[in-house]
Amino acid sequence: MTGLAISVRRPGELVVGEAPIEEPGPGAVLMRVVRGGICGSDIHILHGSNPFAVYPRIIGHEFAGVVEAVGEGVEGLAAGDPVVADPVVACGHCRPCRIGRPNVCANLQVFGVHRDGGFRSHVTLPAGNAVRVPESLSFAAAAMAEPFSIAANVLANTGCGPDDTVLVYGAGTVGLTVMLVARMKGARVIVADIDRSRLDRAAALGAERVIHSPSEPVPEAVAGEGEGLGPSLVIDGAGIPSLLSEAVRVAAPAGRIGLLGFSAEPSALVQQAVVAKELAIHGSRLNARLIRQVVEWLAAGRLDAEGLVTQTFPAGEAHAAFDLLENRPEQTLKVQLAFDA
Repeated sequence: MTGLAISVRRPGELVVGEAPIEEPGPGAVLMRVVRGGICGSDIHILHGSNPFAVYPRIIGHEFAGVVEAVGEGVEGLAAGDPVVADPVVACGHCRPCRIGRPNVCANLQVFGVHRDGGFRSHVTLPAGNAVRVPESLSFAAAAMAEPFSIAANVLANTGCGPDDTVLVYGAGTVGLTVMLVARMKGARVIVADIDRSRLDRAAALGAERVIHSPSEPVPEAVAGEGEGLGPSLVIDGAGIPSLLSEAVRVAAPAGRIGLLGFSAEPSALVQQAVVAKELAIHGSRLNARLIRQVVEWLAAGRLDAEGLVTQTFPAGEAHAAFDLLENRPEQTLKVQLAFDA
């Protein structure tokens, strides 16, 4: 038995085809996928610029759906349960896992990257990676739990709280999810970007201040923030290596910097500035079992998930969805695929 699947056969070749539907083994569940979100990393796999992907690969790590069957020994989940996938598969035994950091497991695997992902009609996954969601939560919102978990992770690592003034570089999906979670935590949030339309969206979603960096240099714009010391927390949601030196320059004494980009390009860094202000620089990857927390936030209405979804395409029209993202990005934010259309 087969179902629809979207894969990258080799760099540059996106295929809408079929894949076998597997019965769940012991400790696993079979999910019927309803909604999946396209991430920048899916586009990187398509372009051959993701260093971890092996081809051919069924992509997709932001996906939600319904449990169709459970394997032997599975407890707490049953056929018919709505669920969202936590795409992080960890060994549970290495030191990072033992200290609560499964997102950097020494044997890490991620659905859609290291193993076939959720852009298919049905997917089997470990029961521990299927997070039950309330029936009141739409599948569109549930599929946003993974992007919000990225924001939750970096803000947990950097200790965001109500006393913070947060500067977020980038008003794309990553930057806006960071902004929304930081505001939920009570922080004042400033968003900087080169695109005015994205800044307009950030302002509409609640950013206290937006900065169009080509016309208003960020260091000058934020100099008066935080009692004149600058932002106490800076998050690079744009993934641009050159921003690190500026982040160090604008951050307040005792400030923190969170990095989310995966570029292999070197960043200029003045050690004197880091030490003089005793800055803490945090890398953040994926999420450390924060999907359940995000689902609680979404279910309680504390985050606007569906407000970030700008377009939805039937899964069979994946080529059109990717074309929109790549060629008209100013018209999009989060594009999702509907597998029940």
